[in-house]
Amino acid sequence: MGKEKNHGKKKFSVQKLFVYLFLIAGSLASLFPFYYMFVMATRINREINQVPPPFTPGADLVSNFQKVLNNIDFFGAMWNSFFVATTVTLGTLLLCSLAGYTFAKLEFKGKAFLFTAILVTMMVPPQLGLIPQYYIITSLGWLNDFRAIIIPGLINAFGIFWMRQYIKEAVPFEIIEAARIDGCSHFRTYWNIVVPTVLPAFATLGIIVFMTVWNDFLWPLVVLRDPSMQTLQVALRSLNDARQLDYGMLMSGTFWATVPLLIVFLLFNRLFIQSLSEGAVKS
Repeated sequence: MGKEKNHGKKKFSVQKLFVYLFLIAGSLASLFPFYYMFVMATRINREINQVPPPFTPGADLVSNFQKVLNNIDFFGAMWNSFFVATTVTLGTLLLCSLAGYTFAKLEFKGKAFLFTAILVTMMVPPQLGLIPQYYIITSLGWLNDFRAIIIPGLINAFGIFWMRQYIKEAVPFEIIEAARIDGCSHFRTYWNIVVPTVLPAFATLGIIVFMTVWNDFLWPLVVLRDPSMQTLQVALRSLNDARQLDYGMLMSGTFWATVPLLIVFLLFNRLFIQSLSEGAVKS
């Protein structure tokens, strides 16, 4: 019996070892593009184009970033991106959570049809709505205005679906009924009971929306033509000179544009992981 137990422990340890090795290899493969982007941001073109390419950081990080600052208003564009992404994220969290609460806990006519219609919109490529949206924005006089990016981004079909599913599972009907018996309005029930319960879902959706808006390129390129209004992704495009491509400068701008996303994820990663793990346990 003792030998069988030891053999079972040894077998389990070997399986665990392979799992850890696989996770370490996957983590390194995921981190390598970021690391090599940093390496290129510290090198000049001559060093980047040599064979074999360098895999260790160089000494030109500051000079490459100085080139970026000489060509574009980097910090101005970063502020524009931060303002737009933060505003859209906060608005999306409020509206999508309200809609999710409505579909999860309230009963009304046409509820199933409306929710199905929202899910169907997730199957439509956003590029198909580019021309109609541009026509509407032009009619409203919102060209070169942040409202052209913020207002269309406030309603998110995936956000409504995500919040509805999470609220449906995380908030028992008994608590909602008890709040109604105590005289709470729908909004007070949502604010005092639902919101504190679904904070992990807020963190997950917030990270996804913030990253999506921060990285958005096509729509801001179409509606923001004034350089002082451009977001960071559009501003970085102007570094792409067809006559001479400076990879070090490009990668330097891209690297520093990625840093805010990493900071946001690190700030909310605990709630993000908690949200995903709770969903896995409930399913």
